[in-house]
Amino acid sequence: MNGERHMDDASNGHVTRRQPDVSNGHTVGLNGNADISRRRARLEDTGGFSFRLVNYTLVPIFLMLFSANISLLLWHACAKHDGSFLAEYRSIAEQGLFRGLCRVWLDIDVLSRFSCLVIAGYCLFAVVLMKLVPGRKVYGPVTPKGHRPVYKDNGFSCFLITMLTFGALQFVLKTRYGLSATVVYDRFGEFLVTLTVLSHVLCLALYFKGLYGPSTAEHGSSGNPIFDYYWGTELYPRLFGVDVKVFTNCRFGLTVWPLLVAIHALKSYELHGFVDGMWVSGALQMAYFAKFFWWEAGYMRTMDIAVDRAGFYICWGCLVFVPGVYASVSMYLVGHPVRLGPCASCALSAVGVCALLVNYWADWQKLRVRDTGGRCTIWGGRPELIRASYVLESGEARHSLLLVSGFWGLARHFHYIPELVLALCWTLPAGFVHLAPYCYLVILTCILIHRTYRDDRKCSAKYGHFWSQYCDRVPYKMIPGLF
Repeated sequence: MNGERHMDDASNGHVTRRQPDVSNGHTVGLNGNADISRRRARLEDTGGFSFRLVNYTLVPIFLMLFSANISLLLWHACAKHDGSFLAEYRSIAEQGLFRGLCRVWLDIDVLSRFSCLVIAGYCLFAVVLMKLVPGRKVYGPVTPKGHRPVYKDNGFSCFLITMLTFGALQFVLKTRYGLSATVVYDRFGEFLVTLTVLSHVLCLALYFKGLYGPSTAEHGSSGNPIFDYYWGTELYPRLFGVDVKVFTNCRFGLTVWPLLVAIHALKSYELHGFVDGMWVSGALQMAYFAKFFWWEAGYMRTMDIAVDRAGFYICWGCLVFVPGVYASVSMYLVGHPVRLGPCASCALSAVGVCALLVNYWADWQKLRVRDTGGRCTIWGGRPELIRASYVLESGEARHSLLLVSGFWGLARHFHYIPELVLALCWTLPAGFVHLAPYCYLVILTCILIHRTYRDDRKCSAKYGHFWSQYCDRVPYKMIPGLF
């Protein structure tokens, strides 16, 4: 759900060639029916019925309910209660928590004509760009069943075209009709609840598609329909020739987010004139988006795409949670203008840009090693590598390079630190009056810490003792000397 846009590819290196015979290899078990069977067997061995009930039923139900409500309540707190969670709680509690929460939902026009038309128009625009904008052919990692997804690397071009089109649309609306795209901010509650409903429809369609009409062999059921709906039943679904995860993650979630930042900046300007806090926060976020789309081909090898199936967790998260929560910093700043002054603005901008460059540098080191097969220099010297072997479910042997040099020798996920620093830099302009603008930073921190554990389990299952060697060489997950 994180967009991310994080370089936690299980291989930490490059799949170079087939190996006819590899000793000490380890069978891959990340996706597909075999993975489901192993997971179910592991659950039965380690916890029995209570473990399965909690982790495969109760936790998904809680996360599906919690995520939907936190997205709406965060907007409601900013729009109706000046960003105060305490005032939001008191307002809801006066009617009883359940009744008050229902009232928040029912007071909003669900599936309003305006929100449906805007969402449908944008989705059509995004799909047309996906299809028509040229780009080089890139490949994702080979799945355990031997499938290798193919993508068109046109993300950066689509991002630029989308933002320029938005600017032209705003200019026409303002100069010819006296209107503004900031109406999306004014009626954002409608968009959130409409997206929530439509996203559930998509997730339900993907659930049945994975069971009865999958696009690839990486599909199947866990036997628990609740978990299947939450996690998904298919890894690489396509609808009408459109890659669903590329659309939900990149062309919607990670493109609507910068559009909302631009809308919030415009609304702030309409209300308060130029406010440096808003523009520092917005500029750092825009730099982050530009970096993401420039590097989008690398994102196709990350956990979001290569491991997480297309279910509620990923698809609903990118369609609703990203616009509702990830863009909340700039939304909060509309109603809370903070004038930083030149010194604070320059300092935050400088630290943020440095963090972005370090994050990109770390990702570049891994991509460089992958593209050259290790025949390159990292920090002025030849990279230290562990050559790890593994075997696909088909029996085909392969190997990868585990990078132990550069940032990847400091910690296994050191690149998460500059990402958190960057997020902090674009959040600090909101000040410290309310917790609301820090929700994204808190959630991102939790997601990234959880990812370090997920990645360790995934890579340990894939590489076996090779991963143990890597962990011995690089003992820290994220923060050198601490964690």
